[in-house]
Amino acid sequence: MSGNGTGRKRGGASTARRELVENELYEHATRLFAERGFAGTSLQDIADALGITRPALYYYVKSKDELLAKLVTEVTSGPLDELTALVARGLGPIATLRGIVEVLVRRRATQPERFRLLIRSEAELPAELTAAYDEGRRAVLKTIAGVIDDGVRAGVFRPVDARVAALGVLGMCNWVAWWFHPGGRYSAEGVIEQLADMAVAALQRPEHQVPGGEGPAAAIKLLRQDLDHLERTLDL
Repeated sequence: MSGNGTGRKRGGASTARRELVENELYEHATRLFAERGFAGTSLQDIADALGITRPALYYYVKSKDELLAKLVTEVTSGPLDELTALVARGLGPIATLRGIVEVLVRRRATQPERFRLLIRSEAELPAELTAAYDEGRRAVLKTIAGVIDDGVRAGVFRPVDARVAALGVLGMCNWVAWWFHPGGRYSAEGVIEQLADMAVAALQRPEHQVPGGEGPAAAIKLLRQDLDHLERTLDL
């Protein structure tokens, strides 16, 4: 049994070390791509920055294209997987929207260079990567819009266009990658909490406008509030 235990420990340590090296690899590659451009950066440059030989680098990545593909996947699929799991928990529209903002802002605040590099490199991405990136962005937007639409239908969010509201929430979260600086005036957790509060406050109905109870009377009251909102929007 001790032998099996040792094997598991070694396997876990090996996996953890690989993850650490891959994360460091992504960081160096992101920095070099940003400084020299994708075309101006070689695998040898990345190996030198990482402090390993080029043959050793091949253990983690075979080409620059593969490395770029991994970066695109990490930036797009990573948050989408988290958001999908969050929605599946069935926490309700308010808690889910808050969680969505927390996931997105935390990623933008902790890995801003990767996101900025992807935005700047859109025109250079191969067709298949562009398609994957666009699909990932659409899926994230659809997920946010779905949560907002659920909240509107449940009467906890104001009657808004769910897609427009989702674009606003996503834009607020993404912009963090451009202005937030770790170790600066604001802490990551403080920014995450404030932006989550702002997203919810922008959409949540004021408590005094949410009718209590259920049934036709409550539904009619909600309809009247929605009609009032529509009239103000249309300036009738």
